[in-house]
Amino acid sequence: MLTLGEIPMPAGFRYREIFERGKPRHTKTDPFRIRHPSMDPGRRAKLFAPFDALRGFSDAVSAKREVYEARRERSEEDLASLDRRLQLLQENLPLVISVTFYEPCADSQSEAFGSLGKYPVLTGLCTRVDAQAGRCLYVDGRRLCFSDIYSLESPDGLLDRADPDD
Repeated sequence: MLTLGEIPMPAGFRYREIFERGKPRHTKTDPFRIRHPSMDPGRRAKLFAPFDALRGFSDAVSAKREVYEARRERSEEDLASLDRRLQLLQENLPLVISVTFYEPCADSQSEAFGSLGKYPVLTGLCTRVDAQAGRCLYVDGRRLCFSDIYSLESPDGLLDRADPDD
């Protein structure tokens, strides 16, 4: 008995003759093969590559792959070093710096929301340090609170003079 995949072929199947003939075999000199050559598998795969059945799904999955961590605790020495670097920065404004800071998880659908975050590095021009009222600094227009700053460096090494042990 013939089957269609794993299903037995029904008795009155109207395409039985076509099915029994099987897949057409073309030789290299066959007129059909000459007019319609076989497509390279790599090129054929490119036809289906841009297809995205669930728009935005791949972005949502990649967002879930982000690794979040708990806020790092800083020692008294680290806080003192950071304070010296901030004072030097304030004296030498404007200055290009690299800031590593704590950024809480903003994805409300993530299990890390409200409890964990990440530590991105922002490199840019620091234009202002507000050490009194707001206790923050501004890098490329972005406001960063002192309490969120983990480390502070300058590419030219100017802020490295703030650490006496280095």
